[in-house]
Amino acid sequence: MSKQNEIAARAAIIVMGGVAPDLGLAAALESNDVIVIAADSGAVHAHAAGLSIDIVVGDFDSIPPLLLQQLEGAGVRVERHPAAKDATDLELAIDVAIREGAGVVTVVGGHGGRVDQSLANAFVIASSAYAHISMHAILDSALVSVVHGGGGVTFVGAPGDVVTILPLHGDATGVRTEGLEYPLRGETLKAGTTRGVSNVLLAREATVSLESGTVLVVRPGPELLVSEDGEN
Repeated sequence: MSKQNEIAARAAIIVMGGVAPDLGLAAALESNDVIVIAADSGAVHAHAAGLSIDIVVGDFDSIPPLLLQQLEGAGVRVERHPAAKDATDLELAIDVAIREGAGVVTVVGGHGGRVDQSLANAFVIASSAYAHISMHAILDSALVSVVHGGGGVTFVGAPGDVVTILPLHGDATGVRTEGLEYPLRGETLKAGTTRGVSNVLLAREATVSLESGTVLVVRPGPELLVSEDGEN
């Protein structure tokens, strides 16, 4: 378990707009210790799935005005931002989650529609500004975990599941894996390489860690994160 998980046990689910996601996994994560944040029209998906929304944030250019009014009337906290802003709704929502004390953040949705926004979302969750928290995403049927240098992630799945490790923001050094068919033993994944694409889970559990840099660990659902190691 990582140190930040010991310090901040509270978790946050951020529901994004765009193509309607499968919120089954997010619903399974919801509990009394989880804060649910809807980013603009993500409130539509969260509301439809029966999630109890705590905060809705954004410029509200895509949420139905009636739904926003209903949420505000029900006591949901509404944080409005101008349309001409320097951050996406996802970035604003992550900042709210951290402000509310979340040490674990899971982003749901935010894929489909516009390629530029999907790419921007991937870069946002992997930002070094969020290296002090545990960051994950449920994108379509894939689970994505961000691992920064000095940290690691242990996850479960089914033997034969495909696992992809993608370096972001530069080279990832000292990459180690356990439980994967094509092991990495302290090696470097250079920026832009495809070497980490389409590895395979050997058993039910695997671990990915690294010394420096940042990687995205992508694998299929429906299993969830088991634990984290180091100071990710």
